[in-house]
Amino acid sequence: MAKNENRIMMIISIIERGKAAGYISMMKKHSIDFHMRSTGTGTASSEMMDILGLASNYKDVVFSFAPYKAVKSLATAIAKDLGTWGTYNGLMMILSTSAIGRITSELILHSTQGTQFEGDDNAMASEYQHSLIFITVNRGYTDAVMQTAKKAGATGGTVIRARMAGAEQSEHLSDLQIQDEKEIVAIFAPDSVRNEIMNSVNENFGIRSEARGVICSVPVDKAFKI
Repeated sequence: MAKNENRIMMIISIIERGKAAGYISMMKKHSIDFHMRSTGTGTASSEMMDILGLASNYKDVVFSFAPYKAVKSLATAIAKDLGTWGTYNGLMMILSTSAIGRITSELILHSTQGTQFEGDDNAMASEYQHSLIFITVNRGYTDAVMQTAKKAGATGGTVIRARMAGAEQSEHLSDLQIQDEKEIVAIFAPDSVRNEIMNSVNENFGIRSEARGVICSVPVDKAFKI
């Protein structure tokens, strides 16, 4: 069955701090123009950093959205020229979106109008062997969360600072006090250990604990070391 070339994909890229501007510029050359940028801190051990070839624990996190046809072209370019893309000391993950706002979708598609894309469908062949686990906890618990996750099979993660929105409504539904200051731990992990990681973290740092953890995962269609 043919792919919908205009369906919107999401790209999450975790790269070395300070390289986001150049990275986004490279993405724009492939007509991927819709980005949101944040910062994070890696949690992998120095040994694992050496194995992965990652130079720094300080990360830029880039969230990008683009139509499938543009992402397919990008994936094909990366597969053909890993040398050019292998300078950002990080990881690119491509995910399918199940829905997106109409106006946002139209803005993203408008940015690619008139562009001819070439790409190999094999470059986008869904792997579905890895997931991206998101663990949101109160600030101060990320080290303990990662220790638990590593015992369950995780090799490392990225911590992103955040603030809780709508905590008042959540408190009305339970007897829990929700802390505004949050940290999101993002862990890229094989599906073979995903459930064990999530169950272990939830058992020790779930919503009923002092950490007030909220845990979910999404399948990763494709991933590239960049």
